[in-house]
Amino acid sequence: MCLLLTLNTDMSQKARRGIHVDQSDLLCKKGCGYYGNASWKGYCSKCWREEYQHSRQKQIQEDRELAERLQKEEEAALRGAQSQPSLAHFSKFEEKKSNVTTRKVIAVKKFFSPSSHASTKKGSPEARTPSPSVTRKVSVDTDRASREFVEFLKKLPKHGAEIYKQSKSFAESMAGKEIMGADELTECVQDFYQNLSDRLLFTFKWSAEVVEQVMDQVEKYIMTRLYKYTFCPETTDDEKRDLAIQARIRALHWVTVQMLCVPVDEAIPTVSENVDHAITEIIKVDSRRVPRDKLACITRCSKRIFRAIKLTKQEPASADDFLPALIYVVLKAHPPRLHSNIQYITRFCNPSRLMTGEDGYYFTNLCCAVTFIEKLDAQSLNLSSAEFERYMSGQVSQVDPRSSPGPSLDLLAVLGARQEQVLQGAQKLERDLIDWQDGVEREVKRMLQKYPLVVHPAVFAIDSDNTDSDLLPPPLQPQRTKLKVTSTFPRNKRAAIVHSQPQ
Repeated sequence: MCLLLTLNTDMSQKARRGIHVDQSDLLCKKGCGYYGNASWKGYCSKCWREEYQHSRQKQIQEDRELAERLQKEEEAALRGAQSQPSLAHFSKFEEKKSNVTTRKVIAVKKFFSPSSHASTKKGSPEARTPSPSVTRKVSVDTDRASREFVEFLKKLPKHGAEIYKQSKSFAESMAGKEIMGADELTECVQDFYQNLSDRLLFTFKWSAEVVEQVMDQVEKYIMTRLYKYTFCPETTDDEKRDLAIQARIRALHWVTVQMLCVPVDEAIPTVSENVDHAITEIIKVDSRRVPRDKLACITRCSKRIFRAIKLTKQEPASADDFLPALIYVVLKAHPPRLHSNIQYITRFCNPSRLMTGEDGYYFTNLCCAVTFIEKLDAQSLNLSSAEFERYMSGQVSQVDPRSSPGPSLDLLAVLGARQEQVLQGAQKLERDLIDWQDGVEREVKRMLQKYPLVVHPAVFAIDSDNTDSDLLPPPLQPQRTKLKVTSTFPRNKRAAIVHSQPQ
């Protein structure tokens, strides 16, 4: 789908150019009311399948008519050869017969071929062989998804075993169809989703809410098992498109919020935090294996962007504010394999999630953002052709502040004034330390001159080898004591108290 990216300009007011997408451009061009998609040529999932099946039936009919016409030409040539037995005519007939037969074989092969795309055989050297670490990771993820699927089905009142049996049988049958084209793989998976969903709704009589929960688990189980066959298949140009988009985003690294008129002020800490979270979520998309999980990352990224816009403007964000901010986040995040992830979600996600709801809205805007990035030019950024070429060639690495004045210049001026104050304070502190050191040295010299240092002779220790020293005190003399015994008890109980008196 070629979404209309109109650029609103008001030159009289010297307003910068803005990016605007009408909500009607996001819807299916058939007018069914669901969200369309560029991969579906502007149709929603339901209308695209109808168009695809119609074109496929038309192609099959044309191939059948071609085969019948070639058969009739061969029979007519054979009858003409029988009526002209000459050798020259016979050789011409053989040559014509060989050409007709070759064309017929090609047409029949095309009619019965499982894919209209060129595919790589398993035994060919070009076939991709996953590394042992990737194989182990896929096996671990598959086992975990199988256990979680079984545990979920056990909670259902009935028919859980039947759903598991059908899902497992389908996954095993699809694992052997690696040579199928992406369109055929998509058709098979979407047909299985539709048939199982219809059976749960109309045969089992389950509610729409329960059916949606079951289909989410079925999608997780099947796509986890088929991830290595269905993500970026060899029969497509997804890898080539990934490299082209990566090169394009890398070349546009110089684009700023002012150029895109993004109403986001990253100088506010909370706004910057939300922008960083949005970048993280869009990068996480490539690490998820289930289309619904990839879609959830896109939804969380979009909600962070809306929150950042609201914090900046102090009012709810609009759709015209959201798309430029999403483009800026994609350019800043440089998400890996962006095209392959978008195609994987488009082909194998539950179609109801892409046709309606906030998931479908955010995903459609992401497709629109990628389309804008691929077609971005000087006029889109309100630049002259010469300026745009200088940016793209790398001659200019950043925006000239004089050409895009804004809050960032005021912030730089404040930071410059603070830096000047810090430098002046550091210089003053250095001078104060030098003056303090000189003052301490002068004070020490003055005190030494006023109170000179006097060195006293050393005092020897008193020990057994220094008995003749006059500094020794006189020796201690022993004293005599007299013992006096007095009795204070009766005679039959004598007790004595000894009083010690010196004589």
